Amino acid sequence: MRRSGYEFTVGVKDAGSFSVTESYDDSAENGSPSGVAVVTGGARGFGAGLVEALAEKGYFVYAADINLKAALEFAEKQNSRVGYTAVAGIGVNVSDETSVENMIDTVVGECGGLDLFVSNAGVLKAGSVKEMSLKDFGFVTDVDYTGFFICTKFASRAMAIMNKYCSGSYTDIIQINSKSGLLGSKKNGAYAGAKFGGIGLVQSFALELVEDRIKVNAICPGNFLDGPLWSDPEKGLFVQYLNAGKVPGAKNIQDVRKFYEDKVPMRRGCTIQDVVKALYYIIEQDYETGQALPVTGGQLMLH
Repeated sequence: MRRSGYEFTVGVKDAGSFSVTESYDDSAENGSPSGVAVVTGGARGFGAGLVEALAEKGYFVYAADINLKAALEFAEKQNSRVGYTAVAGIGVNVSDETSVENMIDTVVGECGGLDLFVSNAGVLKAGSVKEMSLKDFGFVTDVDYTGFFICTKFASRAMAIMNKYCSGSYTDIIQINSKSGLLGSKKNGAYAGAKFGGIGLVQSFALELVEDRIKVNAICPGNFLDGPLWSDPEKGLFVQYLNAGKVPGAKNIQDVRKFYEDKVPMRRGCTIQDVVKALYYIIEQDYETGQALPVTGGQLMLH
């Protein structure tokens, strides 16, 4: 969260110059914090919903996506809808250090700082451990696990410099993890393993970065059944799980969906708004770090 009062430039050896600003948008809903945010995987699905919600909350948001065209089109659509520039599209490959570093440099260069980084980009390849190729396994872990490390590496550098001169509050790095990061997932080992590892990174990074006034937390949503990760007609999880035989007796996509809905006490999948509420909680509190917050409709209960 960003405060009001001043702006100056800080030169850091081997890291370039950073414009340190303190500002507050009094028009933000309910006096909530505003500032600069980045959401990876921000052009569609959960990511797009988070971008839209943060913009409505008063943030200037970068929708960062490997599909730059989609990110730019999404940003243009959002800005046209509200009548002012609240979202910018930017390209990034989260599994590539140079790409992530360039993205962070662009954000800091254009806006003078970074208040919130949401690591949302993720991929999934379902399949039996006996049959999955190393290429597919590596693809999932490169994006879902290593990508979070790379993003945190460069986002935390920018935040630490800003926070050194803007004391009094915290900035946030939030990983959109998964229920599968808290509980194993049959024939989904690459994804679950990467997400379990992500929580290990969250806890470890939190212990280190709290010294820089950076909170690091994870949100672990249940199944977003209406999003493209599940519903894409060619690569979605409904299709993957049906073909992989993950749901015993399932004859079609509708059978797969019902199987997963029946697992949830609330009898529905997770929605973007469910995750948005969890995101707001993490940002607005100044006490918890290193946590993995389940948003699963009661499907997973911590004890």
